[in-house]
Amino acid sequence: MTGARASGLKTSDLTRQRRRSAWLFLLPMLVVLAAVAGWPLVRTVYYSFTDATLATLDAYARVGLDNYLWLMRDPVWWRAVWNTVLFTVVSVSLETALGLVVALTLNAHLPGRGLLRAAVLIPWAIPTVVSAQMWGWMFHDLYGVVNAALLGIGVIAQPQAWTADPNLALPVVIAVDVWKSTPFMALLILAALQMLPQDIYEAARVDGVHPVKVFFRITLPLIRPALMVAVLFRTLDALRVFDLMYVLTGNSRSTMSMSVYARQYLIDFQDVGYGSAAATLLVLILALATVAAITLGRVRFEAGR
Repeated sequence: MTGARASGLKTSDLTRQRRRSAWLFLLPMLVVLAAVAGWPLVRTVYYSFTDATLATLDAYARVGLDNYLWLMRDPVWWRAVWNTVLFTVVSVSLETALGLVVALTLNAHLPGRGLLRAAVLIPWAIPTVVSAQMWGWMFHDLYGVVNAALLGIGVIAQPQAWTADPNLALPVVIAVDVWKSTPFMALLILAALQMLPQDIYEAARVDGVHPVKVFFRITLPLIRPALMVAVLFRTLDALRVFDLMYVLTGNSRSTMSMSVYARQYLIDFQDVGYGSAAATLLVLILALATVAAITLGRVRFEAGR
């Protein structure tokens, strides 16, 4: 009994020592993170309860929840929320489906598979501002190759102002985002496919199981954790979208996201208090989406065990 207690004490001491070492290694990163992200976030939340502007950062008054109350009554804000949610749902859904198809294709034994994998990653490797500007010229109503190609095959009768038309601008932004971010989804899903045990597939092949049934009964359940992580990352990234919409359509209300809305009040209108309130709500929405996604993933994981 005494030996068991001594062993337990040694294990407990070793565990505490490992925890202290882990916190010691994490401390520099936590300090940098607090300085780079924590302090600006605290200041943003603080300014959201004031009437500060860029000209009166040293002389402002506290207004309580007035900025948030005005925000809740602003139809432009709710339009920005709707645009962001619609953009997130459509783009992430399409990227997940297309990324799964691309990953399954790249996972197959094809000639030149390595070169094909490198080529697929090119859209994701291009900086967002660069790709948005490139696509902006391609969708130009006078000089764009998209109008020239569609006119050439008779799909449209006259050039379209893709990024200026309120009915076409958001679908164009979604299409560009799908082009750019699908390789990211494919890369994460491909990494999960590479880790799957091959003996299961050999057994299914010997038993004569149809490939479609193998995909839904074996492949999809096994890659579900990686798929959930990929969807979570892309959802959070899509909810805070800014550069793609701003470069392609500017401050257009038909495509304005929550980030573009906050930027407009912070920079264009120089209303630091109101813009900080919009930015704070955006952070809150991201935090709630993260918690909901992690909780849902845990519930599904526990249900599948």
